[in-house]
Amino acid sequence: MSGREDLAPVAVALEGRARGLLTVLAAVALGGCGAAASPSSPRNSVETRQRQSKTVDPPPLQVMSAGRLPGPVQDPAAATVGGKTLLMGGLDSADTSVSDIVSAGPAGVRPVGRLPFAVHDAGAATIAGRAYLLGGGEPSHDEITAVDRSGRTSVVGHLPEKASDVGTGALGGTIYVVGGYTGTRSLDTIVAWRGSGRARAVAHLAHPVRYAAVAADAGRLVIAGGTSGERATADVYSFDPASKVAAVLATLPRPLTHAGAATLGGYVYVIGGRGAEQGTQRSQIYAIDPRSGRVLRAGRLPEALSDAGVSATGDSILVAGGREAGGDVSDRIYLLRPGSHSR
Repeated sequence: MSGREDLAPVAVALEGRARGLLTVLAAVALGGCGAAASPSSPRNSVETRQRQSKTVDPPPLQVMSAGRLPGPVQDPAAATVGGKTLLMGGLDSADTSVSDIVSAGPAGVRPVGRLPFAVHDAGAATIAGRAYLLGGGEPSHDEITAVDRSGRTSVVGHLPEKASDVGTGALGGTIYVVGGYTGTRSLDTIVAWRGSGRARAVAHLAHPVRYAAVAADAGRLVIAGGTSGERATADVYSFDPASKVAAVLATLPRPLTHAGAATLGGYVYVIGGRGAEQGTQRSQIYAIDPRSGRVLRAGRLPEALSDAGVSATGDSILVAGGREAGGDVSDRIYLLRPGSHSR
């Protein structure tokens, strides 16, 4: 055996030790002794902020009275345009559909127009600075009606079939219509409409649903509760428009239907609602994290309430009208704003 061959095992051993030493030194330089990531590493700083933000629960919503509607109404469709919430249609205290369009906000409440037809249990959403009313009953409608802030209306499209009891949300210039009722059967569809023409079904839920609370955030549509068959459900789904898949995201603490939903500060708030039967109204507000699926208690309404018009406006959520546990229809308007954490 030559001298070079005799030294080979020693060289290999020394090389291995050197590699190990370099690994340790690199680990110490990157993370040891409490050293922070380099300011030139934006990816690390973004990930750190995301991890920190997920540990902070949203503060409970504080409720402020914001006036009264011209008359009691339940099941109005609500959408916000230019800082004002348009409340469209609904049922009056005699359970009769109305065609009123009412503008409501911190600055006041006033009637601004009428829909082409009386309707309730319709959906509403805003895209490109314009509000749209979709479907509704009774009888069920398939019209998509554009409504500007002055109350002027025009029919601009149609759903694939007539549907009331729908939930709606907007993402990236597209309005999504969730579930509903044709007058003879419940729907399991998620329908997409991009601002013109006829809408089309793009996905299906695991079961038909009516009266779901729907809102959008983080590139997803959150679909909470609703009526499946004759029962209220606690299911919360997340719909991804890219994959066209609706997957289970969370479970509400109790079955809930006829609730409202709106997005504020990165959370979807589910507001009020009831069980399967009239008289089981709730005052609880839940916050759903659309990324993690966490469901948190986030305050209470002053009274148990279902079937209210709900829409985000600026730094608030407007809640208007609705049905009380005793059966009366409300004319009250509330603004819900994030408060501060108690210590």
